[in-house]
Amino acid sequence: MATYWVTEVIPLSMTAMLPAILFPMFGIMKSSGVAKEYFKDFHFLLVGVICLATSIEKWGLHRRIALRLVTMVGVNPAWLMLGFMSGCAFLSMWVQNTSAVMMVMPIVEAVLQQILKAEEVGCAGEDNPNLQLDGTWAAVCPPAAPSRSKQDLMVCKAMCIGIAYSSNIGGITTLPGTSPNLIFSEYLNQIYPQCNCINFGNWLLLCLPISVIMLLLTWMWLYWLFIGSDFRFLWRCGGEQSEREKAARKVIEDEYKSLGPMSSQEIFTAVVFLVMVLLWLTRSPGFMPGWASLFPHHLGFITDATVALLLGLLFFIVPAYGPSRKYEAMISWREFQASMPWKVALLVGGGFALAEGTKESGLSLWVAELLTPLGDLPVLATITVACIIVTTVTEVASNVATITIFLPILSPLAEAIHVNPLYVLIPTTLCTSFSFLLPVSNPSNAVVFGYGHISIMDMVKAGLGVNVIGVLAVLFAVATWGGPLFSLDTYPDWAPVLPGFNSTTP
Repeated sequence: MATYWVTEVIPLSMTAMLPAILFPMFGIMKSSGVAKEYFKDFHFLLVGVICLATSIEKWGLHRRIALRLVTMVGVNPAWLMLGFMSGCAFLSMWVQNTSAVMMVMPIVEAVLQQILKAEEVGCAGEDNPNLQLDGTWAAVCPPAAPSRSKQDLMVCKAMCIGIAYSSNIGGITTLPGTSPNLIFSEYLNQIYPQCNCINFGNWLLLCLPISVIMLLLTWMWLYWLFIGSDFRFLWRCGGEQSEREKAARKVIEDEYKSLGPMSSQEIFTAVVFLVMVLLWLTRSPGFMPGWASLFPHHLGFITDATVALLLGLLFFIVPAYGPSRKYEAMISWREFQASMPWKVALLVGGGFALAEGTKESGLSLWVAELLTPLGDLPVLATITVACIIVTTVTEVASNVATITIFLPILSPLAEAIHVNPLYVLIPTTLCTSFSFLLPVSNPSNAVVFGYGHISIMDMVKAGLGVNVIGVLAVLFAVATWGGPLFSLDTYPDWAPVLPGFNSTTP
């Protein structure tokens, strides 16, 4: 399955069906037992989050958020880039990374086309009244237009690559932000049912600083790589704006004004979004009793998926317009279906079935015994090697396939070297999202590449630096504030103690 997922000889989701065929045939699990693995709590959470994302996109809330952030930071190319990257990162915390890029990239394209005026008749000079906000992938001007100065092209490259990378960086911040995080969370529930240490709140506490560090360093790296090494703009304030900056400001202000006041649909979507986040944060925060403790007789029954589904359901019930118009819900089933990543849902199900099969057949125990010699290495060295391997593989395989392949290998590794499984699994899960090198590495990169401003070599050069930044930021996090947050330095009582290890071993 790992080979098929990496090479994609057949569609990823059909490879995920192999356990349903082979496990019953080889007497590993009953067909009914395998089938249960294909639909988990993860899928309910995904459905609820996609309902919210569909409404955000349908009613244009993403444009308002992105444009507002950009107007706050200014229109100097460097600050403009940071504004767009921050907007995209924030959106991808709550919606799928690809959706975030498809929401932000047309706005970026509109601004670029207005401020990077080319002299040739075919390539600029003309206003763009629609501001390219219809989501078309083709760029209005090819990057090779000879009339554009090198500086213009470099600004284009930096801005576009920044959008692709910031979606991945923002996605790691929350559990529903990207599929690998959700898969990791569900895998923990499945393999270590007694482990209740991962929730929305403490994941945010761990990953928000990582994202902020990565976003700022990536922004500076891209600025240095493509635009220049003059960072004096960081402490220079005020001054006369250039014509180009005035043009950019006008485009952004005009577009923000064209949105008009917030519609009732946007307000409702924003309120549901805030309530969802608030309920996730306070369900079971760990340092105090959450609202889930109001149901003492049903401890552990309510999860983040319950919240997401309940609020997602509201979008199909609440009318979009007042009583003066024919009833129409906030979103329709057709709109939801268009946004729902069914391929990911099936692929993840196959991963859960594979994980259960490795446990049932005894393969995971065999792998654990095989990996025991790694216990002689320092723990951080083992984790660093695992992070580098995962980061390399995820460049050629999809993020979802990579995490699905490595979780059943890495958790027995942690047990074999008697290390808290979270110490190994959390950093490698985060590194699964660091697919920055190629357009095919993930759909976000492909969407941005489709606009035609960047070459593959641009992405490879930029991606190598961002990969290093990402791995170092993650290792720094787990070695510092991650330790006390998840008690990473102690072997937990919810993980099995393998033969050969005394339970009192530190």
